Formats: sequence, C-alpha cells, structure tokens
Amino acid sequence: MSKLEDLNRNQRKANIEIDMEHLKKLFIMPDSPDKFVEFGTELLDMIHSFFQENGGIHSSISLNDLSKLFSDINIPRDSQLLKNVLIEIKQKIVAHSVKVGSPYYIGHMTSVVPYFMVLLEMLIAALNQNQIKIETAKASTFVERELISWMHMLVFKKPEKYYKANIQNRNVALGNVTLDGTLANLTAMKVARNKAFPAKDNFPGIRSSGIFEAFQYYGYAKAVIIVSQRGHYSFGKISRILGIGDGNLIKIPVDTQNKMDLEKLKCKCDEINEHNLKNPTKKIKIISIVGIAGTTETGNIDNLAEIGKIASKNKAHFHVDAAWGGSLLLVEEYRYLFNGIESADSVTIDAHKLLYAPTAMGMVLFKSRKDLNNIRHTSNYIIRRDSVDLGRFTIEGSRPFSALKVWTILKVFGIAGFSMLFEHSFDITCVLRGIVERHCNFEPMNKPEIFIFNYRYVPENVQRYLEMMIKKIKLEGQDNVPKIISDLKIVNSLLNDLNIEIHKAIREEDTSFVSRTIIDSPKYCSQDLVVLRAITVNPLTTPEILKEIIDAQNRIGLKVYNGDFSSKFKKIIDK
Repeated sequence: MSKLEDLNRNQRKANIEIDMEHLKKLFIMPDSPDKFVEFGTELLDMIHSFFQENGGIHSSISLNDLSKLFSDINIPRDSQLLKNVLIEIKQKIVAHSVKVGSPYYIGHMTSVVPYFMVLLEMLIAALNQNQIKIETAKASTFVERELISWMHMLVFKKPEKYYKANIQNRNVALGNVTLDGTLANLTAMKVARNKAFPAKDNFPGIRSSGIFEAFQYYGYAKAVIIVSQRGHYSFGKISRILGIGDGNLIKIPVDTQNKMDLEKLKCKCDEINEHNLKNPTKKIKIISIVGIAGTTETGNIDNLAEIGKIASKNKAHFHVDAAWGGSLLLVEEYRYLFNGIESADSVTIDAHKLLYAPTAMGMVLFKSRKDLNNIRHTSNYIIRRDSVDLGRFTIEGSRPFSALKVWTILKVFGIAGFSMLFEHSFDITCVLRGIVERHCNFEPMNKPEIFIFNYRYVPENVQRYLEMMIKKIKLEGQDNVPKIISDLKIVNSLLNDLNIEIHKAIREEDTSFVSRTIIDSPKYCSQDLVVLRAITVNPLTTPEILKEIIDAQNRIGLKVYNGDFSSKFKKIIDK
C-alpha cells in the first residue's frame, strides 16, 4: 500500500459523529484555555519544524504526484477531528511548501518574514475585522487611516498641519490599503481614467456614461496608458479591465540602464499630439504616464523627475509604481534615488516586499485628497454617504485588517531598524555583483539599484568571442554590421538555451534558488536574452552563502556546458 493510500485510509477511519454542540465549540474559545493553547502550540511547532528541517528549498515530490494528493473530487461529507486535519496539513501541505525564507532562496521578492508576523496573522484572523465599514472595523479603521497618513507623508512630504487636518478626516482619503500591488495600480489607473473624462455641462462623466459616450463627447477615438518596457505585467491586465485594451498600453523602450528612454517618451507624446491636431474628432487621450521605481526584472528606477514634467506638459496623470522600491523612502539617505516622486499624482507601494510583511498587501497613495472621490461610492446598508467607512473609497469590498502588519512592523523596527536592513541588502547586492564580475564564467547583465541583479553563465571562451564581435560592430563598415549582428544572435540564442538548462539543473539540485527571466539587452542590439535573476533582501543571507551559490552554479554550468553545448559553441567560434 502506498503512503498516499495509507494516508487516505487513516483519514476515513478518523471520521467522527458530529452534533450542534460540537460545532459550537469550534466557533468559540474552547472550554479550556489549555485546549486552545495546545492546538496553538501544535501549530507553532509545525511552523518551527518546517523552517528547521534539513533538505532543499523544495520537497522532492514531483508535481504530478503532488497533484494526486489533491485530486479528491468530492467535498468531505463527514466531520473529522481538528488534530487529524492538522496532521494532514503537515504531511500534505507544509511538507511540500517552498522554503522562501531560506537564506539560499534569492530568486523572488517573496522572502523571510519576522516571526511575530505569524502571531499577527493569527490575531488578524481571530479579530476578523472587515475594513469596508466601521460597524465591523472600529479601531482598525483608524489604524489604517493612520498608516496611510504615515506613508503619504513619506512620499509627498506635505506640511504637518496637512496631515493633522486629514489623518482622520472622514470626508477624504489620502490612499487605500489594497490586496496587492495590482489592485493598487488598478485603483490609480481607474482614478486617472475617470479624471480624464470628467462630468461637464450635460455630460455626467465616464463613470455614469461609460467609455463609448465619454469618447464621443470629448472627441477621442481611444485612450492610452504609457509605461516603460520594464513595467509590471499588471498594467496589461489593468488596460483590459478598464476597457481600453492592452493594445493601447504603450510600452516605451529602455536605455542601457533599464530606465525609460526619455527621448522616445517625448517622441511618442509628440506623435500623439500631432495626431490630435490633425484629427480633432478622433483624438488619442493619454490617461496616464507611469514611472517605475524599482523594475520587477532589473530593480532600476526611472527618471521620475523628468517623466513627471512630461506628464504635466501632456496633462496626463503621473503615476509611480514603487511597489518594489518605495519602502526605501523610510530612510532619508536613499531618497535621492526617487527624486521627483513627490510630483506624482499617485504612488503604489507593496508591504509584502521591502516592508517584510507576509503576502500580500499593497498601498496606493494620492497626492490630492480629492482624487479618490473619482471612484467614491455608497450603499444603503453600508458605506453610507455620511459614514466614516473606508469602503466608500475602495474598489475592493470586504478586506481583512492587513494594515495591522505594517503598522506593527514600523513600530517594532522603526526607521533605524529598516535602515540596517536596507544597508545589509545593499551590501550583499554589491557582494554578489562583485563575485559575478570577477568570475571568468559569468556575465553581469545589469547595474542594480535596488537589490535585483541579473547575470548569466557565459564560459570564458564565449565571452572573449562576444567581446570581439561587439568591437567589430564599432569598427567595421556599415555593410558588415548586419552579418556580425546575425552571428551575435546565433551565439546568444545558444546561450539562452544553455542558461535555461543550467537553471533547470539548479532547480533539480535544489540547494539554492535563483529565478530566471528574459530581458532585451541594448548591449546586444536589443536581442532577448535569458538571464538568472537574484534578489538579495533576506537579512539572513551572508556573503559566504552568496559565494557558495555562485560556486555551485559554476560547477553546474560547467557540467551542462561540457555535456551538450561545448561542441555547438566550438563550431560557431571556430568558424
């Protein structure tokens, strides 16, 4: 009998007779506080064991076998003892969860969280406050408003009297807590869209009339959102949700530093303005221009000050997606990186990234306290017009008391604590970059600004060949350049295949984890390149661990290269 069959047989044996009295005890504090502590302790022990056990980042079970553990098509009919369900959770779920808190896990923005966050999540669940209305969120409503005011001041730095007047002003909202960064960006773009087509004279506005009538009234054929080519994929989803279509999400190419190319942005805006002059009844409306403060793939920051000026000139809502990097504003020393963010109309910041909160929570902040009136709504049974309900200003309905996590961590760590955490992240990012740059078999692929470093495995002999080809492009006559670029593309395509196989081998060995992505590289004539992507924000990751990771990747890389790729590269290089 297999372990899976044995587990299912034991579960069937564990079914119990149930009555209403038993159910009631599951909804209230157990009769004995000791019983509550017993189950709480068991749960915490399960969590502790998960982090302490030896082994890889992932369990060894295959995805196919894992799917079989959760392929029961019937909802359980009979009741089971809680302790037996907890055993099932431990054996089937916890055992096969990813150890994202491991110091060797440097592949994604999801990282380790402080231990007290586990307790806060339990408290949030126990209180079960619903942030949509004061009737289900008394104290928590005011906590959330206080947190939003703190973050607003961090970004926009308005006078203290402004915040004293508005921190608990029921008639306005300085921003929202959201499920995640996507909902935060959606909120900002919905506000921007509604501002772009407001009520005027007899026209009630886009909220009431919809896109078709709004376009007709104002003489527009379509509306667009402009963002960097490195912009988050959520903007494609948002364009579809707002009804403008992702075909009207204009992606501006980046420069060699992975920042939005300002000249190309200006050209695109000029092109739209010229079109509008020639087609007064079929104009194109720029709803928003989006700057990125910490690109998801490369960790770079757009020139926010200049983008803000361009947005203002074109009468477009200026949004900054600072989901990744915005938390660095806590430390004044790093504010220069975000020069111009204070001119934004709205800013997104994610708490589950650099504020070290559990997944997931986003925030969107608006410079004008009036902006969220563009999506304000009411209902008869909740969020009444004269209430203090937060739900009047949010896209989401029911929401948990997520703000407690960030409110607490800001108090526990303080600015001084976050300063140390960010300094550590900057330090280990520099260490990783240095290790890669000095290594003969790796090529750095970006200059990281905020804790994301791209690199790829390129054997030393292939690197020499690439360098020679780049020099030829600069020196050769124009007629020969296309042939050289074609040869470069052949080599880089093979390197893409090599790095994909290396990444798979890294996953297979499972002693560490980095992610991989595809970026278009200006250095290589904007060819799409597969790169390894490391994110260095875990405070438990050390320089020694980073050296271990790169040494292991080099060992794996050599094995893969010598197996199937060395002869292929030799044919190209020796040609």
